[in-house]
Amino acid sequence: MELFGQPQPLQTTDGQTILVVDDEEVIRDLCGKALADFRVLEADNGRTALDLLDRESVDLVLVDVMMPVMNGLDLLMQIKERDPDQLVIVMTGYADKEIILRALKADADDFIQKPLNLLQLKSTIEKALEKRQLRQELLQLKRLDRLKAEFLGLISHKLRTPTTVLSLFIQNLASGAVSTDTPEFPAAVAAIREEADYLAHLIQDLLTYSDVILQEQKPKLAPADLREIALTALAEKRPAAAEKGISLISTLQGAWPRLSLDRRRIAFAIGALLDNAIKFTPAGGQVILSGEAGKDGLQLVVRDTGIGIAAEELPRVFDKFYQIDPTQAGQVRGFGLGLFYARQFVQDHGGAITLESVPGAGTTVTITLPRRSPA
Repeated sequence: MELFGQPQPLQTTDGQTILVVDDEEVIRDLCGKALADFRVLEADNGRTALDLLDRESVDLVLVDVMMPVMNGLDLLMQIKERDPDQLVIVMTGYADKEIILRALKADADDFIQKPLNLLQLKSTIEKALEKRQLRQELLQLKRLDRLKAEFLGLISHKLRTPTTVLSLFIQNLASGAVSTDTPEFPAAVAAIREEADYLAHLIQDLLTYSDVILQEQKPKLAPADLREIALTALAEKRPAAAEKGISLISTLQGAWPRLSLDRRRIAFAIGALLDNAIKFTPAGGQVILSGEAGKDGLQLVVRDTGIGIAAEELPRVFDKFYQIDPTQAGQVRGFGLGLFYARQFVQDHGGAITLESVPGAGTTVTITLPRRSPA
Protein backbone atom coordinates (compact mmCIF):
# COMPACT_ATOMS: atom_id res chain seq x y z
CA MET A 1 0.00 0.00 0.00
CA GLU A 2 3.12 2.17 -0.16
CA LEU A 3 2.87 3.17 3.51
CA PHE A 4 5.07 2.33 6.49
CA GLY A 5 4.91 3.44 10.10
CA GLN A 6 1.82 4.27 12.10
CA PRO A 7 0.02 7.62 11.97
CA GLN A 8 0.87 9.60 15.08
CA PRO A 9 -0.79 12.86 16.17
CA LEU A 10 1.38 15.90 15.53
CA GLN A 11 2.12 18.61 18.05
CA THR A 12 -0.14 21.67 18.36
CA THR A 13 -0.41 23.36 14.96
CA ASP A 14 -2.55 26.44 15.72
CA GLY A 15 -5.02 25.72 12.93
CA GLN A 16 -2.45 25.41 10.15
CA THR A 17 -3.81 24.06 6.87
CA ILE A 18 -2.24 21.32 4.73
CA LEU A 19 -3.41 20.61 1.18
CA VAL A 20 -2.82 16.97 0.15
CA VAL A 21 -2.80 16.50 -3.63
CA ASP A 22 -2.78 12.86 -4.81
CA ASP A 23 -4.95 10.93 -7.27
CA GLU A 24 -5.03 7.90 -4.93
CA GLU A 25 -7.81 8.23 -2.36
CA VAL A 26 -6.14 5.80 0.05
CA ILE A 27 -3.02 8.00 0.15
CA ARG A 28 -5.10 11.10 0.82
CA ASP A 29 -7.06 9.36 3.59
CA LEU A 30 -3.99 8.05 5.36
CA CYS A 31 -2.17 11.37 5.06
CA GLY A 32 -5.26 12.99 6.57
CA LYS A 33 -5.14 10.63 9.54
CA ALA A 34 -1.42 11.23 10.02
CA LEU A 35 -2.03 14.97 9.93
CA ALA A 36 -5.01 14.85 12.30
CA ASP A 37 -3.87 17.93 14.23
CA PHE A 38 -3.90 20.03 11.08
CA ARG A 39 -6.80 21.28 9.02
CA VAL A 40 -6.44 19.04 5.96
CA LEU A 41 -7.78 19.80 2.48
CA GLU A 42 -7.71 17.23 -0.32
CA ALA A 43 -7.43 17.38 -4.12
CA ASP A 44 -7.16 14.50 -6.59
CA ASN A 45 -5.40 16.49 -9.33
CA GLY A 46 -3.48 19.69 -9.95
CA ARG A 47 -6.38 21.68 -11.40
CA THR A 48 -8.53 21.03 -8.35
CA ALA A 49 -5.59 21.97 -6.13
CA LEU A 50 -5.15 25.33 -7.88
CA ASP A 51 -8.87 26.06 -7.49
CA LEU A 52 -8.59 25.33 -3.76
CA LEU A 53 -5.55 27.58 -3.44
CA ASP A 54 -7.55 30.41 -5.03
CA ARG A 55 -10.19 30.08 -2.31
CA GLU A 56 -8.29 28.90 0.76
CA SER A 57 -5.32 30.03 2.82
CA VAL A 58 -2.93 27.06 2.86
CA ASP A 59 0.25 26.75 4.90
CA LEU A 60 1.77 23.78 3.06
CA VAL A 61 0.99 21.75 -0.07
CA LEU A 62 1.86 18.04 -0.15
CA VAL A 63 1.82 16.99 -3.81
CA ASP A 64 2.33 13.71 -5.68
CA VAL A 65 4.31 13.75 -8.94
CA MET A 66 2.38 11.28 -11.11
CA MET A 67 -1.23 12.46 -11.47
CA PRO A 68 -3.75 12.83 -14.31
CA VAL A 69 -4.91 16.23 -15.63
CA MET A 70 -1.82 18.01 -14.29
CA ASN A 71 1.27 16.31 -12.89
CA GLY A 72 2.90 17.34 -9.64
CA LEU A 73 5.89 19.12 -11.15
CA ASP A 74 3.67 21.31 -13.33
CA LEU A 75 1.51 22.04 -10.29
CA LEU A 76 4.62 22.91 -8.27
CA MET A 77 5.78 25.39 -10.90
CA GLN A 78 2.36 27.05 -11.13
CA ILE A 79 2.10 27.34 -7.34
CA LYS A 80 5.55 28.94 -7.09
CA GLU A 81 4.75 31.34 -9.95
CA ARG A 82 1.68 32.50 -8.02
CA ASP A 83 3.35 32.62 -4.61
CA PRO A 84 7.10 31.93 -4.32
CA ASP A 85 6.74 31.70 -0.53
CA GLN A 86 4.13 28.92 -0.59
CA LEU A 87 5.56 25.77 1.03
CA VAL A 88 5.41 22.71 -1.26
CA ILE A 89 6.65 19.21 -0.43
CA VAL A 90 6.77 16.75 -3.32
CA MET A 91 5.92 13.04 -2.97
CA THR A 92 7.27 10.67 -5.59
CA GLY A 93 7.16 6.92 -6.04
CA TYR A 94 10.27 7.07 -8.17
CA ALA A 95 13.76 6.93 -6.70
CA ASP A 96 14.75 8.93 -9.74
CA LYS A 97 17.39 11.58 -9.17
CA GLU A 98 16.21 13.46 -12.24
CA ILE A 99 12.67 13.84 -10.80
CA ILE A 100 14.10 14.96 -7.46
CA LEU A 101 16.43 17.46 -9.14
CA ARG A 102 13.59 18.83 -11.27
CA ALA A 103 11.46 19.25 -8.16
CA LEU A 104 14.22 21.06 -6.27
CA LYS A 105 15.03 23.18 -9.34
CA ALA A 106 11.37 24.25 -9.39
CA ASP A 107 11.85 25.44 -5.79
CA ALA A 108 10.25 22.53 -3.97
CA ASP A 109 10.85 23.04 -0.27
CA ASP A 110 11.48 19.33 0.31
CA PHE A 111 10.51 15.92 -1.02
CA ILE A 112 9.38 12.53 0.32
CA GLN A 113 9.80 9.23 -1.47
CA LYS A 114 7.09 6.61 -1.68
CA PRO A 115 6.41 4.17 -0.08
CA LEU A 116 5.56 6.82 2.52
CA ASN A 117 6.82 6.53 6.05
CA LEU A 118 4.26 8.46 8.07
CA LEU A 119 6.77 9.26 10.81
CA GLN A 120 9.06 10.75 8.17
CA LEU A 121 6.07 12.61 6.70
CA LYS A 122 5.35 14.14 10.11
CA SER A 123 8.98 15.13 10.63
CA THR A 124 9.39 16.62 7.15
CA ILE A 125 6.24 18.75 7.42
CA GLU A 126 7.17 20.00 10.90
CA LYS A 127 10.66 20.95 9.73
CA ALA A 128 9.32 22.81 6.69
CA LEU A 129 6.83 24.78 8.79
CA GLU A 130 9.46 25.53 11.42
CA LYS A 131 11.88 26.74 8.73
CA ARG A 132 9.23 29.05 7.32
CA GLN A 133 8.46 30.45 10.77
CA LEU A 134 12.15 31.10 11.42
CA ARG A 135 12.48 32.73 7.99
CA GLN A 136 9.51 35.00 8.71
CA GLU A 137 10.93 35.91 12.11
CA LEU A 138 14.28 36.72 10.50
CA LEU A 139 12.61 38.94 7.89
CA GLN A 140 10.68 40.69 10.66
CA LEU A 141 13.89 41.28 12.62
CA LYS A 142 15.58 42.68 9.52
CA ARG A 143 12.57 44.92 8.94
CA LEU A 144 12.71 46.19 12.51
CA ASP A 145 16.46 46.77 12.23
CA ARG A 146 15.92 48.77 9.03
CA LEU A 147 13.16 50.83 10.62
CA LYS A 148 15.26 51.49 13.70
CA ALA A 149 18.19 52.60 11.55
CA GLU A 150 15.89 54.94 9.61
CA PHE A 151 14.49 56.32 12.85
CA LEU A 152 17.94 56.92 14.32
CA GLY A 153 19.03 58.80 11.22
CA LEU A 154 15.80 60.80 11.16
CA ILE A 155 15.95 61.60 14.87
CA SER A 156 19.54 62.78 14.56
CA HIS A 157 18.56 65.06 11.68
CA LYS A 158 15.39 66.40 13.29
CA LEU A 159 16.86 67.02 16.74
CA ARG A 160 20.03 68.73 15.56
CA THR A 161 18.48 72.11 14.72
CA PRO A 162 16.29 72.65 17.82
CA THR A 163 18.99 71.45 20.22
CA THR A 164 21.53 73.74 18.55
CA VAL A 165 19.17 76.71 18.81
CA LEU A 166 18.35 75.95 22.45
CA SER A 167 22.01 75.56 23.31
CA LEU A 168 22.89 78.87 21.66
CA PHE A 169 20.19 80.88 23.44
CA ILE A 170 20.89 79.25 26.80
CA GLN A 171 24.60 80.04 26.42
CA ASN A 172 23.73 83.67 25.67
CA LEU A 173 21.55 83.82 28.77
CA ALA A 174 24.14 82.11 30.95
CA SER A 175 26.95 84.37 29.75
CA GLY A 176 24.93 87.53 30.27
CA ALA A 177 25.03 88.44 26.58
CA VAL A 178 21.24 88.45 26.81
CA SER A 179 19.58 89.42 30.09
CA THR A 180 16.14 90.45 31.28
CA ASP A 181 16.88 94.11 30.69
CA THR A 182 18.15 93.76 27.10
CA PRO A 183 15.84 94.27 24.09
CA GLU A 184 16.69 90.78 22.78
CA PHE A 185 15.38 89.00 25.89
CA PRO A 186 11.70 88.57 24.87
CA ALA A 187 12.72 87.22 21.45
CA ALA A 188 15.20 84.81 23.06
CA VAL A 189 12.60 83.48 25.48
CA ALA A 190 10.09 83.11 22.64
CA ALA A 191 12.65 81.20 20.56
CA ILE A 192 13.48 78.88 23.46
CA ARG A 193 9.80 78.20 24.04
CA GLU A 194 9.19 77.54 20.33
CA GLU A 195 12.07 75.08 20.06
CA ALA A 196 11.11 73.37 23.33
CA ASP A 197 7.53 72.95 22.09
CA TYR A 198 8.84 71.59 18.81
CA LEU A 199 11.02 69.07 20.65
CA ALA A 200 8.06 68.00 22.79
CA HIS A 201 5.95 67.43 19.67
CA LEU A 202 8.76 65.51 17.97
CA ILE A 203 9.17 63.23 20.97
CA GLN A 204 5.42 62.62 21.13
CA ASP A 205 5.37 61.82 17.40
CA LEU A 206 8.34 59.51 17.85
CA LEU A 207 6.60 57.61 20.65
CA THR A 208 3.47 57.29 18.51
CA TYR A 209 5.39 56.05 15.46
CA SER A 210 7.48 53.56 17.42
CA ASP A 211 4.39 52.26 19.23
CA VAL A 212 2.36 51.65 16.09
CA ILE A 213 4.84 51.17 13.25
CA LEU A 214 7.13 48.73 15.03
CA GLN A 215 4.32 46.36 15.94
CA GLU A 216 3.75 43.12 14.02
CA GLN A 217 3.61 43.49 10.26
CA LYS A 218 0.17 41.95 9.83
CA PRO A 219 -2.86 43.90 11.10
CA LYS A 220 -4.52 42.54 14.25
CA LEU A 221 -8.13 42.52 13.15
CA ALA A 222 -11.12 42.66 15.49
CA PRO A 223 -14.70 43.93 15.20
CA ALA A 224 -14.67 47.73 15.54
CA ASP A 225 -16.82 50.80 14.91
CA LEU A 226 -15.06 53.09 12.41
CA ARG A 227 -17.28 56.06 13.30
CA GLU A 228 -16.42 55.74 17.00
CA ILE A 229 -12.69 55.46 16.22
CA ALA A 230 -12.88 58.60 14.08
CA LEU A 231 -14.77 60.61 16.72
CA THR A 232 -12.29 59.54 19.40
CA ALA A 233 -9.39 60.66 17.20
CA LEU A 234 -11.15 63.99 16.62
CA ALA A 235 -11.64 64.52 20.36
CA GLU A 236 -7.94 63.87 20.99
CA LYS A 237 -6.99 66.63 18.52
CA ARG A 238 -9.25 69.33 20.00
CA PRO A 239 -6.60 70.79 22.36
CA ALA A 240 -4.09 71.23 19.51
CA ALA A 241 -6.77 72.78 17.29
CA ALA A 242 -7.95 75.12 20.06
CA GLU A 243 -4.38 76.28 20.68
CA LYS A 244 -4.17 77.38 17.03
CA GLY A 245 -7.66 78.86 16.97
CA ILE A 246 -8.99 76.24 14.54
CA SER A 247 -12.54 74.85 14.64
CA LEU A 248 -12.94 71.06 14.52
CA ILE A 249 -16.32 70.03 13.10
CA SER A 250 -17.87 66.57 12.75
CA THR A 251 -20.88 65.73 10.60
CA LEU A 252 -20.69 61.97 11.26
CA GLN A 253 -24.18 60.72 12.08
CA GLY A 254 -26.15 57.52 12.52
CA ALA A 255 -25.08 53.97 13.23
CA TRP A 256 -22.28 52.46 11.16
CA PRO A 257 -21.69 48.74 10.60
CA ARG A 258 -18.84 47.16 12.51
CA LEU A 259 -15.81 46.16 10.45
CA SER A 260 -12.79 43.92 10.94
CA LEU A 261 -10.13 46.51 11.76
CA ASP A 262 -6.78 46.90 13.43
CA ARG A 263 -8.03 49.63 15.74
CA ARG A 264 -4.61 51.11 16.53
CA ARG A 265 -3.57 51.37 12.90
CA ILE A 266 -6.82 52.88 11.69
CA ALA A 267 -6.80 55.33 14.62
CA PHE A 268 -3.23 56.25 13.68
CA ALA A 269 -4.24 56.85 10.05
CA ILE A 270 -7.18 59.09 10.98
CA GLY A 271 -5.08 60.91 13.57
CA ALA A 272 -2.32 61.55 11.02
CA LEU A 273 -4.82 63.12 8.60
CA LEU A 274 -6.24 65.33 11.34
CA ASP A 275 -2.73 66.31 12.47
CA ASN A 276 -1.80 67.39 8.96
CA ALA A 277 -5.03 69.31 8.53
CA ILE A 278 -4.45 71.21 11.79
CA LYS A 279 -0.78 71.88 11.03
CA PHE A 280 -1.48 73.40 7.62
CA THR A 281 -4.59 75.38 8.52
CA PRO A 282 -4.12 78.95 9.79
CA ALA A 283 -5.91 80.45 12.80
CA GLY A 284 -9.61 80.96 12.19
CA GLY A 285 -9.79 78.03 9.78
CA GLN A 286 -11.80 74.83 9.95
CA VAL A 287 -11.14 71.08 9.84
CA ILE A 288 -14.27 69.08 8.99
CA LEU A 289 -14.65 65.33 9.56
CA SER A 290 -17.43 63.77 7.51
CA GLY A 291 -18.29 60.40 6.03
CA GLU A 292 -20.92 57.89 5.06
CA ALA A 293 -21.63 54.18 5.27
CA GLY A 294 -22.50 53.15 1.72
CA LYS A 295 -23.60 49.83 0.30
CA ASP A 296 -20.14 48.86 -0.96
CA GLY A 297 -17.91 50.57 1.57
CA LEU A 298 -17.38 53.14 4.29
CA GLN A 299 -15.86 56.55 3.66
CA LEU A 300 -14.22 59.03 6.00
CA VAL A 301 -13.36 62.50 4.71
CA VAL A 302 -11.03 65.02 6.38
CA ARG A 303 -11.35 68.46 4.78
CA ASP A 304 -9.55 71.61 5.84
CA THR A 305 -9.52 75.27 4.84
CA GLY A 306 -5.74 75.44 5.00
CA ILE A 307 -2.95 76.56 2.71
CA GLY A 308 -3.44 73.67 0.27
CA ILE A 309 -0.77 71.83 -1.68
CA ALA A 310 0.75 72.83 -5.02
CA ALA A 311 -0.05 70.54 -7.96
CA GLU A 312 3.60 69.54 -8.41
CA GLU A 313 3.75 68.36 -4.79
CA LEU A 314 0.68 66.11 -4.94
CA PRO A 315 2.30 62.99 -6.49
CA ARG A 316 4.82 62.87 -3.63
CA VAL A 317 2.73 63.61 -0.54
CA PHE A 318 2.48 59.91 0.41
CA ASP A 319 6.22 59.27 -0.01
CA LYS A 320 8.18 58.21 3.04
CA PHE A 321 9.93 61.11 4.82
CA TYR A 322 8.52 63.58 2.28
CA GLN A 323 7.61 67.02 3.60
CA ILE A 324 5.91 69.95 1.92
CA ASP A 325 8.18 72.67 0.54
CA PRO A 326 9.06 74.89 3.54
CA THR A 327 8.27 77.99 1.47
CA GLN A 328 4.66 76.75 1.58
CA ALA A 329 4.67 75.13 5.00
CA GLY A 330 6.25 78.01 6.90
CA GLN A 331 7.30 76.88 10.39
CA VAL A 332 5.48 73.52 10.20
CA ARG A 333 7.97 70.73 10.86
CA GLY A 334 7.67 67.00 11.43
CA PHE A 335 8.95 63.56 10.52
CA GLY A 336 7.30 63.27 7.12
CA LEU A 337 5.87 59.84 8.03
CA GLY A 338 2.21 60.49 8.82
CA LEU A 339 0.69 60.25 5.34
CA PHE A 340 3.04 57.42 4.32
CA TYR A 341 1.90 55.17 7.16
CA ALA A 342 -1.70 56.36 6.97
CA ARG A 343 -1.89 55.07 3.40
CA GLN A 344 -0.04 51.85 4.24
CA PHE A 345 -2.35 51.04 7.15
CA VAL A 346 -5.49 51.78 5.12
CA GLN A 347 -4.21 49.58 2.28
CA ASP A 348 -3.50 46.81 4.81
CA HIS A 349 -7.29 46.70 5.29
CA GLY A 350 -8.01 46.47 1.56
CA GLY A 351 -8.91 50.16 1.47
CA ALA A 352 -7.70 53.23 -0.36
CA ILE A 353 -6.77 56.80 0.51
CA THR A 354 -6.97 59.73 -1.91
CA LEU A 355 -5.99 63.38 -1.63
CA GLU A 356 -7.22 66.47 -3.46
CA SER A 357 -5.95 69.97 -2.85
CA VAL A 358 -6.20 73.52 -4.15
CA PRO A 359 -3.49 76.00 -3.11
CA GLY A 360 -5.00 78.64 -0.87
CA ALA A 361 -8.34 76.81 -0.59
CA GLY A 362 -7.55 73.68 1.42
CA THR A 363 -7.12 69.93 1.19
CA THR A 364 -9.53 66.99 1.21
CA VAL A 365 -8.35 63.47 2.10
CA THR A 366 -10.71 60.50 1.73
CA ILE A 367 -10.33 57.07 3.34
CA THR A 368 -12.41 54.29 1.76
CA LEU A 369 -12.72 50.90 3.47
CA PRO A 370 -14.59 47.88 2.07
CA ARG A 371 -17.72 46.79 3.88
CA ARG A 372 -17.18 43.31 5.25
CA SER A 373 -18.22 41.28 8.25
CA PRO A 374 -16.00 41.30 11.33
CA ALA A 375 -13.57 38.37 11.54
